[in-house]
Amino acid sequence: MADGPPELVAIDHDDYHAEHVGRTSDGRQFFLTTPFVPGNGPDDPGSEFVALYLFDKAGRLLEAKIDSLGPRATLDDEKRRRIRDQHLADLGKVRFKRIEVRPFSVERFGTLFGLLASEVEDDPGVWTVELLPGNYMAFWEPWDSGEYDT
Repeated sequence: MADGPPELVAIDHDDYHAEHVGRTSDGRQFFLTTPFVPGNGPDDPGSEFVALYLFDKAGRLLEAKIDSLGPRATLDDEKRRRIRDQHLADLGKVRFKRIEVRPFSVERFGTLFGLLASEVEDDPGVWTVELLPGNYMAFWEPWDSGEYDT
């Protein structure tokens, strides 16, 4: 096992959570995804988002464009598709393919977003990188595998 968190995490393009990962014509890397905060009852309805993360060629975060779509129960799927499609169109010509990016975090709407590295609580020396909010993608060593758990 390596010491400490990974420098880079590979994400392979697929037809599931990594459907919109790749590179722009100028070589930037991108990851377009739909994070969420799960609801915990009527007093905590949760939230839905569309997030576009842009990275340089070395995998460093350049920009995070995050749109709030409101509570999960009232999610407008058509609006989410329009925002996603507009973000893709704004990127210009893209190639969907594997990306390698550095863990990162940003705060928006009072919520932490990003690929966050953390040491596994019950297993010192073992690290994971989780996509937050929602924790719907988790990465483990080997960091260059491109695979994730859901």
